Amino acid sequence: MKDYDMQEKIGEIEEVIRKGPYKDDWASLSSYRVPEWYEKLRFGIFIHYGLFTVPAFDTEWYPRMMYVRDSKAYEHHILTYGKHTEFGYKDFIPMFRAENFDADRWVEIFTRSGAQYVIPVAEHHDGFQMYGSELSSYNAVDMGPRKNIIGELKKAVEKAGMIFGTSSHRIEHYFFLGEGRDFDSDIKGEFRRGDMYWPSVKGPKDFDACDGECPPSEEFMQDWLVRTCELVDKYKPSIIYFDWWIQRVELKPYLRKFLAYYYNRSLEWDRAAVVNYKHDAVPFGVAVPDIERGQFAAQKPYRWQSDTAMCFNSWCHTVNNKYKEAKDILCDLVDIISKNGTMLLNIGPKEDGTFTDEETGILSKIGEWMELNREAVYDTVPYKIYGEGPTAVADGGFNDGNVKEFTSSDFRFLAGNGCIYIIALRPAENGEYLVKTFAKKQGAFNAKIESITCPGSREGLEYEHTADELAIKYNAKDEMPVVFRIGIA
Repeated sequence: MKDYDMQEKIGEIEEVIRKGPYKDDWASLSSYRVPEWYEKLRFGIFIHYGLFTVPAFDTEWYPRMMYVRDSKAYEHHILTYGKHTEFGYKDFIPMFRAENFDADRWVEIFTRSGAQYVIPVAEHHDGFQMYGSELSSYNAVDMGPRKNIIGELKKAVEKAGMIFGTSSHRIEHYFFLGEGRDFDSDIKGEFRRGDMYWPSVKGPKDFDACDGECPPSEEFMQDWLVRTCELVDKYKPSIIYFDWWIQRVELKPYLRKFLAYYYNRSLEWDRAAVVNYKHDAVPFGVAVPDIERGQFAAQKPYRWQSDTAMCFNSWCHTVNNKYKEAKDILCDLVDIISKNGTMLLNIGPKEDGTFTDEETGILSKIGEWMELNREAVYDTVPYKIYGEGPTAVADGGFNDGNVKEFTSSDFRFLAGNGCIYIIALRPAENGEYLVKTFAKKQGAFNAKIESITCPGSREGLEYEHTADELAIKYNAKDEMPVVFRIGIA
């Protein structure tokens, strides 16, 4: 087991903060500004790949739920692998081989999808690091596949000209495996810093609370800081995504230190960095807010991100994944970018490092649409209003459990290239699109339309511009969102 001098590591972090412009207080960190390169992002790939793909059952929370008595994962584990004293979560490590993992092949698929950035999970709640670490032996280089998954992905992503980021879910590890202490399992006993099962305490009833029961220990928070700064120094990610629980009030001093450290380091690399956060974990403006499995109902004057999965039921590969359709993902993507956001879409590779046919098929369809309509996606900014239509979008996270019933009267608006882009989220069966916002000399619009075309075509479309509406005629060839380019005289 690896060990290190905690105070020495903390001292090195403090020195970077002391020398840099960003200090570990909210006033200093409030001088942060979202970099220009991030303003141009529209679509990224999130990756949940790790030890939890070996059982491939239920969700990526299998490592926790297998220790929760009476859960379906608990029952499945005993039936499939035996008692928890004989086969615990750590015993999946030799079974994790990633024999077909090919970072270049992954990135080739991501590039064709139209993605601009890639964020693999470096360490999930289970505590198994997907990169080489000097702080713990429980990582993919020293154990299991013996491959530096994060390192290889960084190299392939940046070689392809895409933005590389990474994700840390380490803070939740404090309690993630703690249910194993409630009965006779391999999580009984004492563990030291660096052990995979350390500390495994009893978790809170309310995971989203910012204080109260289950306060993280000082040693664990220091270890969290050191691990996260190691990730920054080893892989120089342009984006760090944090999952929930960094909102804990006890962590705030260490969170401020991390932000100051990371922002200072990024200036040394001459590339301003971005941090994604949830739950008001930091004062507004210090980083970029993220909404999990949801979006905003209204347009925002600031940049934000929506992270969601290809599957309704899980972020990682399981044998029972229920996949969304590409057309529905694209509707959400268009809605998000019209409101000044960017979409981070998750893929869950299988244990051997390959993707399912469903996943590659979804990404292929998204990529075809993005390539055809790239000018309306990448070369635009939100219009002065995001759109119109009868279908309400729920505000906030965890709202993607049901497919939104968008219609051909639901439109989203973007502007760029001297044009306005109107995107119908669903094709009209009768080929007629009636847009109220752009009625002649009414409401938000008062200009003469010179032409209406579709991206990829110079052929003008038939339309009628009246005081009540802009009526466009177009027969769509598939079920994907329909893009109209409006040329202004």
